[in-house]
Amino acid sequence: MWLELDQFLHYLKNERLYSDYTLEAYRNDLAQFIEFAERKNNDQTVEPEEVKTLLIRTFLGHLLKLGLQKRSITRKLSAIKSFFKYLFRNELIQVNPATIVSGPRLDRRLPVVLSMEQARQVMTLPPDDSFEGLRDRAILELLYGSGLRLGELLALTLEKVDFASELIRVMGKRQKERLLPLGTYARRALETYLTARESEIGRPKANSVVFVNSRGEALYPLAVQKMAKAYMQELSEQRGLSPHVLRHSFATHLLDNGADLFAVKELLGHESLSTTQIYTHVSMERLKDVYRQAHPRAGNVKKNEGEGNPEE
Repeated sequence: MWLELDQFLHYLKNERLYSDYTLEAYRNDLAQFIEFAERKNNDQTVEPEEVKTLLIRTFLGHLLKLGLQKRSITRKLSAIKSFFKYLFRNELIQVNPATIVSGPRLDRRLPVVLSMEQARQVMTLPPDDSFEGLRDRAILELLYGSGLRLGELLALTLEKVDFASELIRVMGKRQKERLLPLGTYARRALETYLTARESEIGRPKANSVVFVNSRGEALYPLAVQKMAKAYMQELSEQRGLSPHVLRHSFATHLLDNGADLFAVKELLGHESLSTTQIYTHVSMERLKDVYRQAHPRAGNVKKNEGEGNPEE
């Protein structure tokens, strides 16, 4: 394995403040590329300065043949580009072979969102007579009511929750902290859960994570993913249901109700406005659906057939 790879990962961790999850993804993607390069070189070591543009393109073609999704291929290319850009900037290579390489064209996919009625109903599904049910309800309310990422929710500690001001302080990507509103429903659900938690496992410390299991242990992401998906599947047949759908719904419903795009960007913790703008497309598609279903001139020809002169 290249020594330069360890240097690059160290840079991402200590200077770019990437999360452990992101670092592991970079390591795996680049290790796969290095392994491919060495196979192409008769299982002989290939140094970074020996990598040519054609080799990177051949690797992408190999991934396509394997049936990898375009988004996964694009992510791997992004890791390769970042790595060689780092090497070039630090004068570890003379030429950047990845500069002119482009990935497969991606089809625009709109985020999966719940309707406002579905979002309202999903909050009522966890039982309110058990510790786990009250915890799950508080989780769903926070994901939808404040637009948290799953990682932000699981890292949230009690000292970061201000019930008096109805605000929570979360640590986002690249260790950037932001304040988020704690809505009335989320606050009530959280207070009820914390009361049940104290009865179940005792008074927690201020620096304890908010959401735990019945043994007081921090929750794993997979457990929350399964829980949220199970409840949403009771109301929606859409594919791709996950805790992030509640974050998508949070942003979309804000825009549906007239929120400013820049304000939504800040609430979501996005670095670029272009990332937030995808939700304007979601809102527009929803408006189009309402129009098609409700307006007599929207193209529902069969509905209006035989109803007389349209000019009348």
